[in-house]
This record gives sequence, structure tokens and C-alpha cells, in this order.
Amino acid sequence: MTIDTQDLASLFAQLGLPADASAMDGFIAGHGPLPGGMLLHEAPFWTRAQADFLREGLLEDSDWVEAIDALNERLHEQSQ
Repeated sequence: MTIDTQDLASLFAQLGLPADASAMDGFIAGHGPLPGGMLLHEAPFWTRAQADFLREGLLEDSDWVEAIDALNERLHEQSQ
């Protein structure tokens, strides 16, 4: 069984956000760093649907998990 993984640009598009490199970098710079103990889906800037998608993607270990992990890392990295 082959599991397709998604990249960060695909994740941004799936979330309804601009997915070009400068827009993604701007989003991350404008919304990070998240507090160390805050889970990605708990961030206040997500819509309910976006937060649910992120949470479920991790819980279900979906093909989005690597991209969600990458976004989580980037949004937390400045707070370390």
C-alpha cells in the first residue's frame, strides 16, 4: 500500500490559504511563534474547519501528517 504525502504548499491550499512561498513565509512570520505548550490546532487564528482538519489529520495519521508537522515546527521554531 502506498501512502501519498502532501507538501506544505498543498496544506496551505487545502486550508484555503495562499500557497506561494512568500505568502507561506509571511503567514508563518505573522502568526508565529506559537507558545511552546500550544498545540497547532489550538492557535486562535484558525477557523473551526481549519483547526478540525489539522487536529484530525494528526489523530488519523493521514497523508497530511508530514506537512502538518512541518507547519507546526515552523510556527513554533522561533519560541525555542
